[in-house]
Amino acid sequence: MSAPGAGPGEAGPPIRLLIADDHPVVRDGLSGMFARDPGFEVVGEASDGATAVRLAGLLRPDVILMDLRMPGLDGLGALTELARQGSTARVLVLTTYDTDAYVLPAIEAGATGYLLKDAPRAELLRAVRAAARGEGVLSPPVATRLMSRVRTPGVQPISQRELEVLELVAAGNTNRETAARLLISEATVKTHLLSIYGKLGVSDRAAAVAEAFNRGLLVPGSPSG
Repeated sequence: MSAPGAGPGEAGPPIRLLIADDHPVVRDGLSGMFARDPGFEVVGEASDGATAVRLAGLLRPDVILMDLRMPGLDGLGALTELARQGSTARVLVLTTYDTDAYVLPAIEAGATGYLLKDAPRAELLRAVRAAARGEGVLSPPVATRLMSRVRTPGVQPISQRELEVLELVAAGNTNRETAARLLISEATVKTHLLSIYGKLGVSDRAAAVAEAFNRGLLVPGSPSG
């Protein structure tokens, strides 16, 4: 029997798909789209990362379509937990965010591919088939961003914790409030800020926030906690 994701004209079982997104309309749309193609079987849906991890263990999907911004355990956390549990499912990130703050951590956490939600239907179907075969898949804008990053030596990435500090600072939190929200000391917040200033080439909080938005590290409307 051929493996899931067999190419056109090849016999094989349908690709078992789990859809994880916190928006019911998005889940319904994706489920309906894949249900119309006999090469796919939607075995489950999840509205948050914790449910996605639980269903992945119960349903054993071949591919998980994973949003990143979800309540509770987000997509990145779910990716990390799936890897910890040794899940064999391929995870294809499907999101609206194509900035370094999302792309790199997701790939490092084990995502097989990274697509944007504005991808055409045919591209999404091909991507899921490729992911089922274990092939890496990147949408063109994401591939361009990664290539640009690789070609720019000496750029130090902002860590996930530094990004959390930046988001809280951008939302108007003081160092003390940021420390309380992240359960760290105020001195640690100051250390993170100094590191951020150095990486972004700025000298104060306002400039750091402005540069972070300019580089796409922060996006308008980012949750601050």
